[in-house]
Formats: sequence, C-alpha cells, structure tokens
Amino acid sequence: MLNNLRYWFINKFQKVLNSISFYPALIGLLFLVLAILMLGFDFSIQGKNVKSYISWLNIKDATTARSIISAIAAGIISLAVFSFSMVMIVLNQAASQMSNRVLDKLIGNRFQQIVLGIYIGTIVYAFFLLSTIRDIDSGLYIPSLSIYLLIIITISDIFLFIYFLHYITQSVKYEVIVRRIFDNTFNVLRNNCAAKTEPTVEIQVNSEYFLHTNKTGIYEGFDSSSFLKICEKHQLIIEILVTPGTSLLKGSPFAKIDKQVDKDVEEDIVSSVFINESESIDVNFFYGFRQLTEVALKALSPGINDPGTAIIAIRSLFELYAYRINHHPLSFIANKDGKACVLVKVLNFDKIFADTMAPIWNYGKTDRMIQEELLLLIPQLQNIGVKHQTVNVLLENVKIEHKKQLF
Repeated sequence: MLNNLRYWFINKFQKVLNSISFYPALIGLLFLVLAILMLGFDFSIQGKNVKSYISWLNIKDATTARSIISAIAAGIISLAVFSFSMVMIVLNQAASQMSNRVLDKLIGNRFQQIVLGIYIGTIVYAFFLLSTIRDIDSGLYIPSLSIYLLIIITISDIFLFIYFLHYITQSVKYEVIVRRIFDNTFNVLRNNCAAKTEPTVEIQVNSEYFLHTNKTGIYEGFDSSSFLKICEKHQLIIEILVTPGTSLLKGSPFAKIDKQVDKDVEEDIVSSVFINESESIDVNFFYGFRQLTEVALKALSPGINDPGTAIIAIRSLFELYAYRINHHPLSFIANKDGKACVLVKVLNFDKIFADTMAPIWNYGKTDRMIQEELLLLIPQLQNIGVKHQTVNVLLENVKIEHKKQLF
C-alpha cells in the first residue's frame, strides 16, 4: 500500500514538474510575492522617506500611475501572445516535417517556460499594483517605487523578447533539435552502459512462477532499491523477461521468480515496476535511438524528401553506436554480498543496430547521399569495436546498391 502511494505521488510530482505550466505558475507566484513586498516597502516609513528625499521618484497623480500600469500590462500581454504564437508555429513545423515525438523537446524547453513565466509575472505584478492605487490628497500613498520597478522589469522584458526571437530562430533548425535528442540519449546511455566488457551471470530462474502486469502500458524499468529489499527479505531471485520500451497488455507476464510467494509480495514487486502510458528517454535510452530513426524516416519520405536532415540523424545514431559498441549495460543487479538478485534483459548491440538502421536503409537505399554516408560511417564503426554480423550485412548491402547506381 505504501509503495503504491509512493509511486503515485512520484508519478504525479513528475507530471507537474514536467508540465509546461509549472514554471510559469511558479514565477507568476514569485512576482506576486515581490509585488506584496514592494507595496509593503512603498507604504512603510522608510519608503515614504525615500520618496520624500528623492522627489522625482514620487508620482503624485493617481491617473498618471494608472495610465503607466495599464499601458505596461496591455503591452506585455501583446508581447506574450506574439511570442508564444511563434512557439506554436515552431511546434507545428517540427511536428509536420520531423516527428511528433520531438515535440517533447520543444514543449518541455525550460527557457521558453521561464520567458512565459516572466511575462505572466509582469502582468500579475502590474494588475496587483493597479488594484492598490486610490485617489487621495497626498501622492506619498501612491506606490511610486513599485511602479518604477515595474518600468525596469518591462524594459528587461523587451530585451528578453529580442533574445527570445533569436533563440526561436536557432531552435527551429533541424540540427539543433536532433542534437538535443542526441545529448539527452547519450547522457542516459552513458549512465546505463558503463561496463567496458559485457557482464555475464550464470544464474538462471527455471521456475514457472510468473509475475503479471496490473495495467496496460509501456515497460520502462523498475525501482532497483525496492527490488533488492524484497529479494533480500524473501530470499528471491527475479528475472525480468522484457526490455525497456516493450508494450505490455494488462495481465501479461513480464518477470518470473525462483519460488512461489504470497500475493502481497507479488503486489509489492509489481508496484515497483514502471509501466507508463508514454515513453521517455530519461529512463529508456533506446527511445532516443528510435526518435532519431523517426526523424530520418520522415526526412526521407516522398512528401519531405530531405536527405540532408536524414544524414544529420544518421550521424547522431552512429555516434551513439560508437559508444554503445564498447560499453555495456548491467545484465544483473547484485546485493551487498555480491549475489545476483535481479536478472535484467538488455538490448544487445545487434538488436539496437538492426531495429534503428534497417528501417532507414529500407527507406533510403536508393538515395545516393545516404549510400555515400553509410559507406563512410560503417567502416569507421567496425574499426572502433568488435565487428558485428548486422553491421557487416548492412555494409555489403550498401556496397551492392552503390555499385548498381554507379553508372
């Protein structure tokens, strides 16, 4: 029960944290706090003394103060609408010409969310100030210092908008989007594949006690600390039967254990498994390989016909292959005594290469530019690591197709 509650909370927290509205809402709240603090200072004795000492900081006309704040609020609203209309255009272009899967990289971009948050925060700050202005005899009670701070923030927003225009024009470039996917995938790949030699374990689970999923979704891994605790407490060995990224129906077997256990223990194990509605590179690096493959396929499609973008994606894939061919993930997780408790099914290099490069070759084998690029990259990959059968087969196919089109 506690495990279920914990994973529910973690899942909801991650969804909120990764939501496009999290940072804008947080920044807007911070601006509201800033407005309250500034008003407190404005109406304090120290604030009144500052405005009395520096006369030009004192706005004595309530109508003038309202006009300034209203003009700023209207201007920033227009700025925000224009800025994020551009973002929507970029998203539409990326989805139509690359892949729907790359939208996560654009929607989840922190800089765009922070800019939106600053615009919203400025609007909140302005409206809050506008509600505090009263028609009184003494101008000392008009929040002049807060209004001047609003003017400074507005000027900063204008410069931020100029930089935002530059940032959007750069982020829409295909090589930038492909590089973001590559960087994210490579970081996760490096964390998961640290062994220089392929780990082996002789233990096998020969029992017929299977564990079944409690919902439909995509398997993306498990909580290793929870698995180890369960294995040590009940003297179990768990063997995972599927690889990350596998789509599972409710009730499908995904693992087996070496002996029968109580229903409560089974539920604890199942609740420690990550089965989600969608995939994420952060927990499954192979999803990054597939995204790059999808970008290349979309670029090679007759409707787009952009082999240049496909080559950019292929180069990124081969850079990932070059690391994976000499680095391996752990095929088991051991306890403190070094005994393997959890056996993990991993994707070997041949499987990764075949599943990601074969579709690209099938789509682009008649394209001269793709042939030339593969003839350049495949021999380099063979020189870096052990020669794999799938790599050799593709190289031979590329050579044959290349000779056919030579004349």
